[in-house]
Amino acid sequence: MKTYIYEGGLRIVAKSGVGSAILHQKNMLKQAEIEEAESWREADIVHINTVFPDSVIAASLAKLQGKKVVYYGHSTMEDFRNSFIGSNRVAPLFKKWIRFCYSLGDLVITPTEYSKGLLESYGIQKKIYAVSNGVDTEFFKSENHEEEKKMLHEKYSIPAGRKIVVSAGHLIQRKGILDFLELAKMMPDVTFIWFGGGNDSLVTQEVKEAVKNKSANVIFAGFVEASELKNAYCGADAFAFFSYEETEGIVVLEALACEVPVILRDIPVYKGWIEDQVQAYKVHNLEEYKNQLMHIFENNQEQLLKNARELAENRSIKAAGERLKVVYRLADTFVVKSSHRKFFYRSVRKRKYNL
Repeated sequence: MKTYIYEGGLRIVAKSGVGSAILHQKNMLKQAEIEEAESWREADIVHINTVFPDSVIAASLAKLQGKKVVYYGHSTMEDFRNSFIGSNRVAPLFKKWIRFCYSLGDLVITPTEYSKGLLESYGIQKKIYAVSNGVDTEFFKSENHEEEKKMLHEKYSIPAGRKIVVSAGHLIQRKGILDFLELAKMMPDVTFIWFGGGNDSLVTQEVKEAVKNKSANVIFAGFVEASELKNAYCGADAFAFFSYEETEGIVVLEALACEVPVILRDIPVYKGWIEDQVQAYKVHNLEEYKNQLMHIFENNQEQLLKNARELAENRSIKAAGERLKVVYRLADTFVVKSSHRKFFYRSVRKRKYNL
């Protein structure tokens, strides 16, 4: 099998989870020993990751050329809402559009069982499989927490001994930026750092005003290189994620891999794979965020961090690549190139792979 990952629109989504997912897929193919095609011509399989018009054209052309199309369902109507100016108004239309896009795939892959359920509820009549976006556990890991903590304090001129809470994401309401800022006001003796930014022309006025009036203990670091973000995870006292809706949350996987205590909003996407007080803490409101942060600051988290690392390894890029290979085989009919000819083979038994 040779797989071609279509990169149209990558420039637009490069700083988003979709951009990270595309890079992860390239790594998955390598680790699972699936050959990545350098051009359409030599490919048996084409991956499509975005829902821009050029992606629709690319998927259609691939099918005309006899390629199999794997469409990645990164987006849902639910995580489109509360994202930018006017997103709630056009969300129903967006749902119809992504349903059309994903239906162009011979099969659809989405990161979690939760997002799989959402897409199935849209009436998409294609096989949908849950395959994690994966996390590079070889890169996202702590080498020396004390040294990393020292580097983080020095980088942002934070006094030694002061607690640091980090978060990451676009500056949009869905990611919980307003709650992040409100919690910082509730905990003035803690420094809060937000990594990530957004298109200023799309950010709502409410978010702009809140960011402008942030408390003195908030730092906006903007978009940073992966190495700097990794050091922030590893050097922080906690990672707090405030998102109201996700299809998985790559930054959550990265934080778990770096063995920093993680606090999450208790939303459906984490059900079944992240357990409260086992790999992370799940909360419902700002008071619970504050209480859990104080608990983390005052208590040993060794077992929680060990569990978090194990969970990340189960969703490593290597593990996701092996699962991707199984999904390829589970396609109803799939083209495989041999040294002599192309032939088709039927799927293996579904229950064997628990998909």
